[in-house]
This record gives sequence, structure tokens and C-alpha cells, in this order.
Amino acid sequence: MSVRNLPASAVPASRDAPVLRWGIMGPGWIAERFTESVQAHTDQVIAAVASRSLSRAKAFAESFGIPTAYGSYEELTADPGIDIVYVCTPHTGHHQAAVLALDAGKHVLIEKPIALNAVQARDIAARAEEAGVFAAEAMWSFFLPKFDVIRQVLDAGTLGAITTVVAEYGEYFEPTHRIFDRELAGGPLLDLGTYPLALVTEVLGRPERLYAIGQPHPSGVNAQLSAVMQFASGAQAVVNTHVHNFTPTGATIVGSDATLTIDGPFNMPGGFDIRYPDGTRVRYEEADGAHFEGLHYEAAAVARAVAAGRTQASQRTLAASIRTLEVADEIRRQLGVVFPGEAALPGEAAARP
Repeated sequence: MSVRNLPASAVPASRDAPVLRWGIMGPGWIAERFTESVQAHTDQVIAAVASRSLSRAKAFAESFGIPTAYGSYEELTADPGIDIVYVCTPHTGHHQAAVLALDAGKHVLIEKPIALNAVQARDIAARAEEAGVFAAEAMWSFFLPKFDVIRQVLDAGTLGAITTVVAEYGEYFEPTHRIFDRELAGGPLLDLGTYPLALVTEVLGRPERLYAIGQPHPSGVNAQLSAVMQFASGAQAVVNTHVHNFTPTGATIVGSDATLTIDGPFNMPGGFDIRYPDGTRVRYEEADGAHFEGLHYEAAAVARAVAAGRTQASQRTLAASIRTLEVADEIRRQLGVVFPGEAALPGEAAARP
């Protein structure tokens, strides 16, 4: 590819993907967005939904024309007509729900973060490998056409040696939102911070050094955190995430030859610029959008992978998901943040200074 031209996205049309029969585990907000997007843009079949509340499952099923509703997760995973389970329970339930599906021999797509910590994520990966089934984290951003183009740009070395990645994500939430609930692993890190941390670790890998600072929230969760990282190459990254108010949610990847700036919110459909020192600017255009316009890409990619007999998604491998959680674990270690069910932060800490 010419350094002054952009490649085309190689993401196929979502409606062309082989059809799987999906079961939804946890009918919450993201399950609604996923179902809306998948039903509008693909031929995938949402065949069943399960909740610990049968009435809630039935209400969700009626809203979206889903034929089967279950009042337990066990019933869903026992359904022989379900090919893949989409786990979108609260964060604290991701590991247990994924294990239930994997032990039943079902393929799984697990909402981000794939687990509370790297230990749980490694367990999910090991169980999926043992069962020989597909497993992936639903980091939907990396399945978007623009991220396919960004990946091609990085692989081609268009930016030169990567020196810096800066990414942030702040948002306002009503005081009653679950993000302020300590028992649900609240705070911005797993909800918002997963996106900038995933971008940094996707581009630069695992940091050798990391320094984190945090700010508490009156509810008892972390309200804001910032982290500075250094990598083996000498590259650095800066991440900030908080629950105080909305921010541009910007991301910039700086290289020795050019700088790539992703329109905010960087994790959603939209465009980006590549700027060169001589003033040349190359623009990638993609219609702005949100979950409705974007979640179908991950469903289609997963369906293609499963149909091809692959057990992971190249767009978001299990190793990549584990690596992001290793960094999140180290941030929490430095801030003293322990989630429900953790006697202490488990496993070996990553990137200790």
C-alpha cells in the first residue's frame, strides 16, 4: 500500500455470514442493543433468551420476537437448538456464566470484559480449548470496518515506529447506575476503561512499567484513574477513564512517520485521520454510529469463525483479552481496588514498577 493511500476495509457484509442460532444469557441493556443490531443487519437467529427471572426473560423475548424464554441459565445451555451463547450478565457473572456454557459444549461470545481478572480469563480460555469450542470477548470495536483498516495501516508500517498511544473515555451516569455499585465491580475500569486499555495493549502489547493514580467516588468505587505505561520498545501510553462526565473519548497513535487520530468516540463507528509531518492529511470516512450500527459486525465475524471451525476470533484473540486484564489487574493492585469474590487481587501482577 502507498504510504499516502488507505486500504479498503476487508470486512464482508454482515448479512452474508453463515447463520447461527444464538441464546442470550442476561437480558439487559447491551443485550437489547445487540439484538436490535443483529436482527436489523444480519440473518443470525436469536433463538432464546435466559434470565434468572422468567418474567424478565419473557418480556425481553416478546419485545424482540424471540421464540423461547428460560428462567434459568442452565435451561438455556441445555437447549440442543442453541449453537452459541452470548453472555451479557453483569461483570461479576461473566466467568460463571461462560463456564456453564462451555461445560455444556456451547460456543460463547462474552461481553467485555471477558472476566473480572486475568485468572478468570485464563480459566475461560483453558476450558474453551479443552472443550474444542469457540470463545471470544465481545470487544465490538475491533470488529468494525474502520479497525480493520487501522490494523492494515499498522501492519503495513505506515506510521513508522510507534512511539505513543493516548486514549481516554469519560462518561456521565445517573447516581443509581450499576457502575456505582461495589458489589457489581463498579467504577470506570471495566466498563469504559476496557476500551482504551484494549487499544493500547493491541497496539503496543504488554507494558514493562506502569504507574497508576486514582480518585475515589463517594459510593465506594473508583471514580477516576489515569495510567502511564512504558513498553520494551521505549514507546509510552497514557490512559484516563472516569465517571464524572462525557469526554471526546479520543484516541491517538503516534508514529515516527505519521500520526493516526481516531474520531471520538474512538470505540464506535466513525472516521480517522493520518497526518504526515509535511502537512499531508489522509482521511478514512465511515458513517458515525453507535451500537445499533456496529454490534452486528462482531456477530457476523463470530458466525464466520464458528462455521469455519475456528475456536477464536482473529480480531480479538483470547490472549489479547487476557493481556488487557493483566494490565487492568496491575492498575487495580496499585490503586487497592478489589472486586467481589476476590480475597485479594489474584495472580501475578503485571508490569510492576
